[in-house]
Amino acid sequence: MKNSRRKFLSSVSMLAATTALPLEAFAFNASKKLSVVLVGTGIRGITFWGKRLIDQYSDIIEFVGLSDINPSRLAYAKTYIGTSCPTFSDFEEMVKTTRPDLVIVTTKDSTHHQFIIKGLEMGCDVLTEKPLTTDETKCQSILEAERKSKKNLIVGFNYRWSPYATKIKELLMNKTIGNLVSVDFNWYLNTYHGASYFRRWHGNMNSSGSLWVHKATHHFDLLNWWINSEPEEVFAYGDLEFYGKNGPFRGDNCRSCQHSSNCDFHWDINQDKFMKALYVDHEHEDGYIRDNCLFREDIDIYDKMSAQVKYTDNTTLNYSLTTYSPFEGWRVAFNGTKGRIEASQDIPYLKESTISEAEKHQKEMTQTDQEDLSFESIIVHPLWQPHQTLAVPMEKNGHGGGDKRLQDKIFRTSDIDDPYGRTAGIRDGAMSILIGIAARRSIENKKTIQISELTDLKPRKQRS
Repeated sequence: MKNSRRKFLSSVSMLAATTALPLEAFAFNASKKLSVVLVGTGIRGITFWGKRLIDQYSDIIEFVGLSDINPSRLAYAKTYIGTSCPTFSDFEEMVKTTRPDLVIVTTKDSTHHQFIIKGLEMGCDVLTEKPLTTDETKCQSILEAERKSKKNLIVGFNYRWSPYATKIKELLMNKTIGNLVSVDFNWYLNTYHGASYFRRWHGNMNSSGSLWVHKATHHFDLLNWWINSEPEEVFAYGDLEFYGKNGPFRGDNCRSCQHSSNCDFHWDINQDKFMKALYVDHEHEDGYIRDNCLFREDIDIYDKMSAQVKYTDNTTLNYSLTTYSPFEGWRVAFNGTKGRIEASQDIPYLKESTISEAEKHQKEMTQTDQEDLSFESIIVHPLWQPHQTLAVPMEKNGHGGGDKRLQDKIFRTSDIDDPYGRTAGIRDGAMSILIGIAARRSIENKKTIQISELTDLKPRKQRS
């Protein structure tokens, strides 16, 4: 147990992506398990950062507190996670009472900064779900808080850890196509998954920062890591043309809507036992409705997005995000001085799938260690030569197998060197959201936005 806990705390230092800290910088009693508190008991919090930690790492971790503003959902979360720890409505009281080693933040995006900053100020290391935060002012406050605290902040990026994404990184690291010149990246959200964002608080700019931040932070982190450079400037377009006020009709929520018989997007949350137990049964406490109408008029985020990003090494990125595609998947193409790499996932006319469009997101979010392997292709096309097709192992569960590999790196294998540099810290979290924030500002101001103008974090040409 002593060695396992030391390995974890060492990994916190590495994941922070700052200067390496000696183990002596962490105040802990090595004879005890790592003490953890969780704030925010939504679906990601209680599953991936809750129940899975109990199931897989209970020999080195113990929950000492859970916090949420919704008391009845908090009680449900405690039972679901399988912990006997106390619960708190007040975050500061929880930290003062339990004195945890690690705070895990899984609240609404726009409140991440509150708990990150307070956790650091109160002497805790902090792990936050993506995105780091929702605007440049909050980002700057987080950066300053981490510097002052001498504690560490890590961001739970998981896409880097999927075997498929790692293979792309390997090919680029090995200069398979020479020096990188440009990248084209297109992400397609289907009418099940894409629509779900517009039912929730994510549909309001003040809560999510728009999908430029909440969703695209995943994509921009992957791209920053693959390209191995940092963004310098961004120009973007975006609009709301499908959801929100554009709908043909609207109701209070899906379950009671008078248009349910003729709405293609109708979803009865009461038919999903888990979602009903986690959300519907507790909405009387705080008024949070999980199945809001996705055509309500107060939606103010974009449902179509396109951006150009110039990196400090002169690589250019063409990016788009579609939120009402007939299928869920993505494509990426890398152009280099010696050829081209093409990769894609779940494009239905390229490979027959056994998973329906309705099931795709559920499969991605499923937390299970049972292998569900398939093989996906990556095309490598050198200049002047025939293309090669590489068959790469691929998992569907847990974000392409990235979820479990991320947690294993943190808690089990932190002492093993990672040649692909998949660990991500505060700088990575900031650079990923700053692209999305810059895209928003570009749309608002109709001009190119310099990343260096947003915070005091200046882009570097290449990670050290």
